[in-house]
Amino acid sequence: MKALVLAGGSGTRLRPFSYSMPKQLIPIANTPVLEYVLRNILDLGVSEVGVIVGDRAQEIQEALGDGSRFGARLTYLRQEAPLGLAHTVAVARDFLGDDDFVMYLGDNMLPEGIAAIAEEFAAHRPAAHVVVYKVPDPRAFGVAELGPGGEVRRLVEKPQRPVSDLALMGVYFFTAAIHEAVRSIEPSARGELEITDAIQWLVSAGADVRAGRYEGYWKDTGNVEDVLECNRYVLDSLRPAVHGAVDDASVLVGPVVVEEGARVVRSRIEGPVIIGAGTVVEDSHIGPHTSIGRACAVTGSRLEYSIALDGASVTGVQGLRSSVIGRSASVGTSGQSTDRYRLVVGDHTRVEVAA
Repeated sequence: MKALVLAGGSGTRLRPFSYSMPKQLIPIANTPVLEYVLRNILDLGVSEVGVIVGDRAQEIQEALGDGSRFGARLTYLRQEAPLGLAHTVAVARDFLGDDDFVMYLGDNMLPEGIAAIAEEFAAHRPAAHVVVYKVPDPRAFGVAELGPGGEVRRLVEKPQRPVSDLALMGVYFFTAAIHEAVRSIEPSARGELEITDAIQWLVSAGADVRAGRYEGYWKDTGNVEDVLECNRYVLDSLRPAVHGAVDDASVLVGPVVVEEGARVVRSRIEGPVIIGAGTVVEDSHIGPHTSIGRACAVTGSRLEYSIALDGASVTGVQGLRSSVIGRSASVGTSGQSTDRYRLVVGDHTRVEVAA
């Protein structure tokens, strides 16, 4: 089996961060989403991975390299324009050959992995095996209507009147049968080759198409709120580890990770919290569910349920909550702020809040 990871999307819902970084590289607990994706794929015993890239190809390649540090062999495949998920299968045709493969959207977080679904696919080996998740409002998704045995009867892309509440969640298992389906469909009204149309073609042709219901945690990290909530979930399983320096005037409560080269000075850290390598936290209070990236500086501040990306600095702000501070961004005050703030600050941006 091979894998096809889709990392070419523009991430309009994750602006301002997607202006300056691929959305698939947004960090969750200081690790890019794409690394979680690769770990889940490797857990299946799959090491041959094709990565679909677009305009941000260089940044994706710099982050992942050739895959050897993960134990994978990565092949980068360029999609010149966002022409649909089924189009990526056509782009990857030579790489995939006639092998079975798992297709995985690169902004999906599934911390519990997909091994159980992979076992279902291997046991029955249908032409296609889609992964579905029960959602409260399926109108923003591709939706599956299933028969009593889990067979797919019909798929509809973003229906105004959904036939069920089972959404396609961006993980698919295919045999080589999908290639004929992709060749046989036409672009949708939005000008894209839809993977739902290709799978529906298989259903209509009488092929065996099944669905597996995912019961674990799933988050599409497509907007800031989902990124923060996913960060909270992952941090809840954090194990404490102090590799940096914590002075005697500081207090660590609960699961806290202080990475090598980080320093905590006269501060209180209430976990789960992760503090990245080379970061300095001084005279500050870091509350639960906070990730601070590498080479950051937090001085005289209080923040919780937040994410600071690499190189960010926060000075004199006592009430940051539910905030995301971009790479090398700076948040400060003209004095000592005691108000509460929720900020979303893009990369390399300077923000000064009222004192």
